[in-house]
Amino acid sequence: MASPGRSDLGEVAPEIKASERRTAVAIGDLEWRDMDADDCEFYCGNGTNEAQDSDFPAAERSRLQEMLSLLGLETYQAQKLSLPDSLQISSESMKNWAPQAPKDLPWNFLRKLQALNAEARNTTMVLDVPPDARPAEKESQMEEEIIYWDAADDIAADIYSFSELPTPDTPVNPLDLLCALLLSSDSFLQQEIVQKMSLCQFALPLVLPDSENHYHTFLLWALRGVMRTWWAQPPRGVGSLREDSAVLSRAPAFAFVRMEVSSNSKSQLLNAVLSAGHRPRDCFWHRDLNVGTNPREIADGLVEVSWFLPSGREDLDVFPEPMAFLNLRGDIGSHWLQFKLLTEVSSAVFILTDNISKKEYKLLSSMKGSATKYYFILSPYRGKRNTNLRFLNRLIPVLKMDHSHVLVKVSSTDSVGFVRRVRSIVAHVARSPCRRLSVEEMAHAARRLGLRVDEDCEECQRAKDRMERITRKIKDSDAYRRDELRLQGEPWRKAAQVEKELCQAQWAGDPPDKGRAELRHRLLELRAQQNGHEPTWGVQEFVAGISGPSLGEKQYFLRWMEWGLARVAPPRPRQPPETIVTLRAKHCGVVDLSELLWPEPLGVEDFLREMGQFYEAESCLVEAGRLPAGQRRFAHFPGLALELLLLGLPLELIDGSTLSTPLRWVTGLLKELHIRLERRSRLVVLSVLGVPGTGKSTLLNTMFGLRFATGQGCGPRGAFMQLVTVAESFSPDLGCDHILVIDSGGLIGGALATAGERFELEASLATLLMGLSNVTVVSLAETRDVPPAILHAFLRLEKTGHMPNYQFVYQNLHDVCAPGPRPRDRRQLPDLPGDASRSAAQMEKQGGGIRTLADLAFCDPEKQHVWHIPGLWHGIPPMAAVSLGYSEAIFELKRCLLENIRNGLSNQNKNIQQLIELVRRL
Repeated sequence: MASPGRSDLGEVAPEIKASERRTAVAIGDLEWRDMDADDCEFYCGNGTNEAQDSDFPAAERSRLQEMLSLLGLETYQAQKLSLPDSLQISSESMKNWAPQAPKDLPWNFLRKLQALNAEARNTTMVLDVPPDARPAEKESQMEEEIIYWDAADDIAADIYSFSELPTPDTPVNPLDLLCALLLSSDSFLQQEIVQKMSLCQFALPLVLPDSENHYHTFLLWALRGVMRTWWAQPPRGVGSLREDSAVLSRAPAFAFVRMEVSSNSKSQLLNAVLSAGHRPRDCFWHRDLNVGTNPREIADGLVEVSWFLPSGREDLDVFPEPMAFLNLRGDIGSHWLQFKLLTEVSSAVFILTDNISKKEYKLLSSMKGSATKYYFILSPYRGKRNTNLRFLNRLIPVLKMDHSHVLVKVSSTDSVGFVRRVRSIVAHVARSPCRRLSVEEMAHAARRLGLRVDEDCEECQRAKDRMERITRKIKDSDAYRRDELRLQGEPWRKAAQVEKELCQAQWAGDPPDKGRAELRHRLLELRAQQNGHEPTWGVQEFVAGISGPSLGEKQYFLRWMEWGLARVAPPRPRQPPETIVTLRAKHCGVVDLSELLWPEPLGVEDFLREMGQFYEAESCLVEAGRLPAGQRRFAHFPGLALELLLLGLPLELIDGSTLSTPLRWVTGLLKELHIRLERRSRLVVLSVLGVPGTGKSTLLNTMFGLRFATGQGCGPRGAFMQLVTVAESFSPDLGCDHILVIDSGGLIGGALATAGERFELEASLATLLMGLSNVTVVSLAETRDVPPAILHAFLRLEKTGHMPNYQFVYQNLHDVCAPGPRPRDRRQLPDLPGDASRSAAQMEKQGGGIRTLADLAFCDPEKQHVWHIPGLWHGIPPMAAVSLGYSEAIFELKRCLLENIRNGLSNQNKNIQQLIELVRRL
C-alpha cells in the first residue's frame, strides 16, 4: 500500500520514461487501461453501481483523514457535529478575530456564515508562531496567509503524483474546508450551512465527494430548505412575484466542466454570465482571485449549483426566466460519474479545454445518443489547430453538434463580447424545447447512476410518509382549522376573553362578588366543552410524530411538516404588476401588512396551539376540582413541546390568533424546562419589539442563528420564543446559562393612541414582553417616532422600577446598496416632538411636558445606545447578497448586548422559577 501523500507510481516514476509509463486506474465506470501517457485507450464499463465500485488509490483515502485531523474534525466522524453545537454562545462570540491555526477555520467559517458575512469564504489565518521557532528562510514572509475558495479551480490534477498535504503553517483550500465540514456535520447542520450560503449568494454544493468511503452524496435534503423568489413574466398577461422551494421548481440547467487543461476559468466565466453589471458577482470562486493558488486535496469531484433569478427589471435581467448553472470541480476524466450525471440533468453542457486529444475524443465518443447539447470552449496553443479540427469533425455527428457549438477564447478575445455570446447560446437553448428538471428530479438520475442521496435514510423517509398522510387531508386551510383543530377559533377566543375579564376584576382589587363567580363559572363551562373533544386524527398523527424515541426522526418530521404545510397554505392575493424593488419599498412601512393583505398560513404552531388548548382545558378543570388528577391524559404535552424548543423550533408565547397568553400552557413549558436544565437554569430574557417590516426577525436570526419566520405575511402573528445555549465554560463569565429570545412578531402594528381598544391591547402586550425581559431591542424604520404602544410600555414599566436594558435600532430598509457601516452612534434619541409620544404620555397622565423618550427620567443620554444598521441587501433582490455593512453592524450589536449582560447592565438575571412567577404576575 502506498504511503500517505505518495503513489506507487510516484516512487518508480524516475526510473521510467513518460512515454513508457503504463498503469491501470479505474475512473468511475471507465477504465484507463495499459496506456501510454500520449496515447490512451478508453472503454466503457458495464457496472451498474459506479459510485461504490470505484477503486480509489489508497493514498487518496488517507488524505481525507489527514485533512480532517488538520482541521480538528476527526472527532466528528462517529458523532457528527450538530446545529446546537455551532450555535452555542462562547467567549469567541464576542470576538472579531482571525483564526490562528487550521483547527480554528471550521468554527470561524460557521460563525461568519451565521452572521451572513459576505467574506465567509475569505479566511485570513494569522499564524501564531514564536519568532525563534520560524525557519530562517521564512523570516521575511508575511504572517498572514489569505485563503480563497477554489484557488485552483481549473488547474489539471496529475494522477501520477500527489502534492504534500497542508501542514499547520500552510493554507488550506477553502473548498476542502467546506467539504470536510459538510462530511463532519449531521443532516440538519448541513441544511443550515447551505441555507446561509444561499442568503450570501454563494454557489451551493450539489454533489459532495467522499473518497474515503467510496461514494458521493447528492445533497437533496441539504438543499430542501432553500427558497427562491423571482419575477415571473408570462408571454401574455401580468407578471407576478413567485416564491418556491429551490428543489421543487423546474428550470433549464447548464453545466460547465473542464476536460484536462483549460486556460480559461469556468468559475470566472460563470460569474460573468450571471452578472448584469460591469462588476462580476463572486458566486463561484476561481483561480484568478488574488493569490489563491492552493491546490485542492479532497474537493475535486464537488458539483456546485447556482441560479439566475429575474427581478422584473429589464436593465438587470440577463435572462427572462430562472436558470440553473452547474459547475464540476476537477477534470471530467477523473470524475466521470459526476460528468454523466450532469449530462443527464442539463439542457446543455459547456466543455472547457485547451486542446482535444485522442484520449479525450474517445472519452466523449461514449456519450453518443445523449439528448444534451454540447458546446466546446477552446484555447488552442502549440500549433494544435489542425488536431483540434480533426477530432471536432469526428465529434460533430456523434454529439449532434455543428460548428456554431465550438467557441474559441484566447487572450486577445473580447471578454465582454464572448460573455454576450455565451448568454445568447444559453437563452437560445432555453427558448427551444429542452430538458427542465427540478433538483428533486435530478436526484432520481443520481440514484440511477449509483450516487447516494442524503434524503434516502430510513428516519427521513418515515418522517416524510407521516407528513404526507397528514397534509394529504388538507384541502383548505380555513376548513381544516375549523374541522380538525376544533379547540381553537371561537372556543379559544371566548375562553381567552373570559380569562381577561376575570384577571382585570382580580387586579382591580374589588371584593369577590357575583360577577366574578359568574365569570369563573363561564370559564369552567367553556373549558369543559373543550375537554369533551377528542384529538382529531391529524392531531394524533402530529403528536405521534413528535413522540418517537428517535431524536433524528423528530427533527426530520418537524422540517417535513413545515414544508408540507407551506405547500398547502392559502395563496396570497394577486399583486399589481410591480417589481421586487417597488414591492420592498411598499412593504417596509409601519402598517401591519400581514393582517391587511394575507391570511395567516397554516403551520406547525397551529398543531401546537391545539395541544396547548387540550392541556389548558384539562388543567383548568383539575384546578377547579372537576377532574381528578389521576384521569389526566394530556399532562405530557408540555414535555413534548419542550423537546421541540430544545431542537430549535420557535414556540408561541402569545397566541397570535387571540392575542392572549395561554398561561397554564406557558408555565407548564417553563416547568418542564426547569426540570430538564436542572442546575443550568439561569436565564437572561432578550426581546425584540417593533412593527412588522422593520427587520426584527431577520436581525435575531442573523445575530443568533435562530429560525424566526421572516417576510411580510409569511409567518404567524404571535410572539415566539427560542432558547440559545451558553457554553458551560463561558456561563460563569456571562452570568447565565441560557438566553431566552422573544420575537414580538406582528403583535405591535403601530396603532395610534386614539385607536382605543387596539392601542390598549398593543400596549399591554408590549408591557408584558418588556416586563419579562432583561434586555429589549426596539427595531425602528426610518421614522422619528417610537411606536406609541412601545412608548406606553416604557412609561408603565418606569412606574414599577422594572426597566430592561434597552437598545434602539434604526434599520435602513429602503437603500439596496448602503454605504460603509455606521453601526453605533452614542447620541440622544430624536428630540423632535411626536404626536404619538405626547398621546402616550397623556394616557399615562404624565403631563404635557413629556414629548419623547429623551424627556423621561430613566433616559440618560450617556447610557443610551442608538444603532444605525445599513440596508440588508447589497444590490437588487433576488440576486442581491447580504451587505457586509449589515453583517458587521449586527455583529457589533450582538457584542454590545453580550457585554451589557456580562457587565450586569441588564436587569438581574432570573432563574426559571422566577420567570414563571413573573409570567403569572404580568
